[in-house]
Amino acid sequence: MNNASSTSLDGYEVWFLTGSQHLYGEDVLRQVAEQSQQIAERLNVASEVPVRIVWKPVLTDSDAIRRTALEANAADHVIGVSAWMHTFSPAKMWIRGLDELRKPLLHLHTQINVELPWADLDFDFMNLNQAAHGDREFGYIQSRLGVPRKTVVGHVSNPVVVRQIGTWQRAAAGWASIRSLKLTRFGDNMRNVAVTEGDKTEAELRFGVSVNTWSVNELADAVHSAPEYDVDKLVAEYEDIYDVAPELRVHGERHESLRYGARIELGLRSFLEASGSAAFTTSFEDLGELRQLPGLAVQRLMADGYGFGAEGDWKTAILVRAAKVMGSGLPGGASLMEDYTYHLVPGQEKILGAHMLEVCPSLTTSKPRLEIHPLGIGGREDPVRLVFDADPGAGVVVALSDMRDRFRLVANAVDVVPLDEPLPNLPVARALWEPKPDFATSAAAWLTAGAAHHTVLSTGAGVEAFEDFAEMAQTELLLIDEDTSLGQFKKEIRWNQAYYKLAGGL
Repeated sequence: MNNASSTSLDGYEVWFLTGSQHLYGEDVLRQVAEQSQQIAERLNVASEVPVRIVWKPVLTDSDAIRRTALEANAADHVIGVSAWMHTFSPAKMWIRGLDELRKPLLHLHTQINVELPWADLDFDFMNLNQAAHGDREFGYIQSRLGVPRKTVVGHVSNPVVVRQIGTWQRAAAGWASIRSLKLTRFGDNMRNVAVTEGDKTEAELRFGVSVNTWSVNELADAVHSAPEYDVDKLVAEYEDIYDVAPELRVHGERHESLRYGARIELGLRSFLEASGSAAFTTSFEDLGELRQLPGLAVQRLMADGYGFGAEGDWKTAILVRAAKVMGSGLPGGASLMEDYTYHLVPGQEKILGAHMLEVCPSLTTSKPRLEIHPLGIGGREDPVRLVFDADPGAGVVVALSDMRDRFRLVANAVDVVPLDEPLPNLPVARALWEPKPDFATSAAAWLTAGAAHHTVLSTGAGVEAFEDFAEMAQTELLLIDEDTSLGQFKKEIRWNQAYYKLAGGL
């Protein structure tokens, strides 16, 4: 990875492990090796598989399996392993390796052929192609040991199989980025707000993210020391890529406000780069010597891959960063979001999401407008910000809450839709969506789960990626989608309460 905020998946690897045993002889093992290499190569050329798959020699004994697991653990660029039992690989030999493995695991249940060679099928063929029960043996030992994993079933010529593997890789990349994430908080949480609080020590233990706080005046010092030449350059970039309001342009009456917005971006970017942080928070209640609440700067940093949470909400900043990495290279984007207000016409219910300033322009393919308007909170100068409508399409809204004894992810599948009418008097970026399965069920389930009002809206990485991410993190996920019923959802919450108590130890 080039820098802390990069979302590129180019430097990552997933190891392809194949299980067998010496019972069948060297000729069979050579065929196993050749055929498993063919599977790995076929996946490597698939456009939907974003991370390079590295084939490893066939594993036939406990020591080799354990060493491979330890090597994968020690390699930062290895974000996971996939395993396939080509023939029958007695599962006791996998116990030590699976017990040592700390990287995400995908169990690929497949075989080399699509069709059976009916007329020529003999027992030599049966001995070579027995994943049908070899993988069942492997599935048993994974379940016996309680190993978190994703199971993908089918031939690698099937686009559904390839898509599932690619989605799991994206989730593994998101998980890897969180495991080493440094998150900078400028100031504290918004006063008297409950849901933005959380156990930062537990977050580092569970997710690997290091959450620390700096004085906002340290940021202000960096902002106010930005060189004039760099400010000139950045302002010219703004005028080139955005539809800049005339009053903010060079010689416009409010051009100095735009220059100060550029100073905030330069100072914030340099501060985060120096600390190696790929996520951050701000708070309108703690702005120190800053003359504006950061708006434009936050939007642009999110567009570059940084995670962000408003009002000190570091948990949402983690989610935004994970979504950025998981959606790398996909159409759509990811942003801090907040369910703000409702359209409650019966049968046409929708949710309007926005925030004071900080919605990421990755959610649109249109040209944002760069504007300046008063802000009723924060007690500072009018801030500059990008204004746009999120593109229509499928999305997911995800929140992370600290439930005292565990973290809880809540995800709602949504359809982002066009605005019913223009919003000429709402000078912020916004998204309008229809939640699944319907507004009433979605909102009641969200409230029942105690999910946060700050979220990440992702139109790149979808529901399945977050499901895989939750499995890797061994973190509760409550999903609200087209199949959700409120009664069953309530039961799931109650069942989870008991499960996570037992899983965490009494």
